[in-house]
Amino acid sequence: MSITAYTHESGDKLELVVILKALADETRLRMLHLLKDRELCVCEIEEVLGIQQSNASRHLEKLRNAGLVCSEKRAQWVYYQLNEDTLQRYPFLSIIINEETSQIPCCQQDTLRLENSVGCSRC
Repeated sequence: MSITAYTHESGDKLELVVILKALADETRLRMLHLLKDRELCVCEIEEVLGIQQSNASRHLEKLRNAGLVCSEKRAQWVYYQLNEDTLQRYPFLSIIINEETSQIPCCQQDTLRLENSVGCSRC
């Protein structure tokens, strides 16, 4: 399949460009890696990545605007998960998220931190 098969107009920008820009950040790749197996509350993501809530929310908003994640508000907490529609539309994303990020040492450490996490007491 050619790259032009992935270029769909989204307003005045190519959707693919927005997606690739969203992927071009280590923190956002780490977030996608964490979300590959299950949904997470924003506070769980903050805890595992060791970042502030405002920073986490800013990165998650970019991922949501690119269509890479979906969010659902429950009470005062927001839960995020991968957007399966986008992953089906752009199959190369699944390879990046499921295979390539697993080879990155910081993502491997994030997985261990998430597995050892007792969860967030706030949500």
